[in-house]
Amino acid sequence: MKNIILALALLPALAGANDGVAGVSAGGIVFRKTDAIAMKKEVLNVSVKLISVDYEFLNESTREVEETIVFPLPAYPLLGLPIDSYYGQPQGFSIRVDGKPVSFTTRLVALMGKKDVTAELKRIGLSEAQIAYNPQFQDHANPAVSVAIPALTAVQKQRLVKAGLFGERNDANGPLWSAQVNYVWKQRFPVNQIVRVHHEYRPFTDKAFGTAQFDVDLPADYCADKAFIAAYNKMVKRKGADGSFAVEKVGYILKTGNTWKNGIEDFTLNVTKGAPEELISLCFPGKFKKMNATTYQVRLQNFQPAKDLNIYFGDVATGSDDNSGVMPALTK
Repeated sequence: MKNIILALALLPALAGANDGVAGVSAGGIVFRKTDAIAMKKEVLNVSVKLISVDYEFLNESTREVEETIVFPLPAYPLLGLPIDSYYGQPQGFSIRVDGKPVSFTTRLVALMGKKDVTAELKRIGLSEAQIAYNPQFQDHANPAVSVAIPALTAVQKQRLVKAGLFGERNDANGPLWSAQVNYVWKQRFPVNQIVRVHHEYRPFTDKAFGTAQFDVDLPADYCADKAFIAAYNKMVKRKGADGSFAVEKVGYILKTGNTWKNGIEDFTLNVTKGAPEELISLCFPGKFKKMNATTYQVRLQNFQPAKDLNIYFGDVATGSDDNSGVMPALTK
């Protein structure tokens, strides 16, 4: 079928990222390469409800190193956000180093394409809450978001429109920038000593609900193969043209792993479905192994990610009764 799968507009897949070494300056966070610290191991666990990551780092130089570490989240648009979705920051973000909690700072960046417009928005008088959240959706935001978001004043809106940062058309009525959250902290790396870092949080997700039709982006964007498409079409046929279908898409920035010496020396990815009947698909190198009814795993050595990770979870909320649970043949 070539019909569009969803009735709602989608936002880009939003989740999290690999740690990367960075320098924090007045202009924001700038990544740089380190030849001293090696990422010996990473275990990444991804599901719709939780992302957890465990790293092992080793200082292979002859002196102790202190680095500024940044965990960047993908930018998300202020327009087109589902009203039943939370946004701004993921829920429950935490960092532990060698088993102990670590404090961190949060840096918010507003982007128009690749241009940083944070300072311009602040000069116009917007608070960080107004930059991170769309005030038009404040009454519909997830109850967990306790931030009170002041409405834009007439003067603010006028200045934003003049600067090309706010749209007044029917198809783009509201803030035109995207917001990105970065978590930053200082980390000490003793010589020849493993440092273990753990993150976990509930990720942003690209949520949508609609009728059971085929998503035309699946083969290109998520490497859906013939086996996956057959299972998908079987499910669609069973549900019927008016059958309900729920999609969640989770993204994770992997390419920052290349800032570490030798990339990621030992990498494990575990993808876990909420139920055996869900369908999942993603583009990723290596061969996945089915660990149990809901989890698939791949391991790679000396991994230098060429692309970030995007995972398609199909029929999440309703739960398909198709028992195939097909995992497609994955590609690089």
